[in-house]
Amino acid sequence: MFTRRFLLKCSAAAALAPLIPNAINASLINSISPFRFCLNTSTISGQKPGLLHSIEIAAAAGYDGVELWVKDIQEWLVQGNAIDHLAKFIKAKNIRVENAISFTAWMVDDDAKRNTALTTLQSEMQLVSVLGCKRIAAPPAGVPKEQALDIIKAGARYREILALGRKNGVMPLLEFWGGSGTLYNFSQALAIAAAANDPDARILPDVYHLFRGGSGFDCLNLVNGKAIDIIHMNDYPADKPANEQTDADRVYPGDGAAPFKKILQTLKAMGGTKVLSLELFNNSYWQQDALLVAKTGLQKMKSLVNNI
Repeated sequence: MFTRRFLLKCSAAAALAPLIPNAINASLINSISPFRFCLNTSTISGQKPGLLHSIEIAAAAGYDGVELWVKDIQEWLVQGNAIDHLAKFIKAKNIRVENAISFTAWMVDDDAKRNTALTTLQSEMQLVSVLGCKRIAAPPAGVPKEQALDIIKAGARYREILALGRKNGVMPLLEFWGGSGTLYNFSQALAIAAAANDPDARILPDVYHLFRGGSGFDCLNLVNGKAIDIIHMNDYPADKPANEQTDADRVYPGDGAAPFKKILQTLKAMGGTKVLSLELFNNSYWQQDALLVAKTGLQKMKSLVNNI
């Protein structure tokens, strides 16, 4: 139920909108919106802009935040750069690091590999925490395709890295991959999160992976606002079977067959702020100007939000 104070705030913002600068107007709109907009740097990685320029592009395009890949940060540091310098650069661009993309094998059965993965994951958490990042992706990396999934065992392992996250101030988001053959469906991720029995358990869904793994989209109705912080935004063509599609088939949100009105209405109804992060791997987009691609993706996401 909307409070009188909230309605007055909205009315005041609407009345003042024509009279104030665009930046302030946008700030007022964002203060009452359940959505923030984010650029996953994979979307422009084909143009090879480099880490700093990718962040500059996201800021120039008008995004609220970025998702950075841990490997890109590590490669930049190997070149002799300092993590503190990166943190200052990001702050100067007035943009937030919403999440870090990691591929540690935290879920594998091999104890030695998993212990190494936990050590690596902790070092990654410590690294991105310097950037103000509070989340890191935890996909089923390293798990053999078609391996049977033990929900209880996976839940215990997820609980272990959640404890690691609390220790380091960077929480792992449970991610599923539609084509993994092991953890590919939202129902599995939901069961693992429940088996973890941890108040900080979160799921990182992706529109393409929800389609590719056969989850559908009504499953999103089963969780509340605390279960999802970020969703990867993309779309898929209608004229190609799901099991034949790959990451490269992803297109701009709204340019494919995904039911975005339903998806966004469901996310809004959950409660809480949702980060809509554009994640694409489209070769045709990689042939275009990176800033143009970033701006186009943001415009398409905002258009979808405005139409719910």
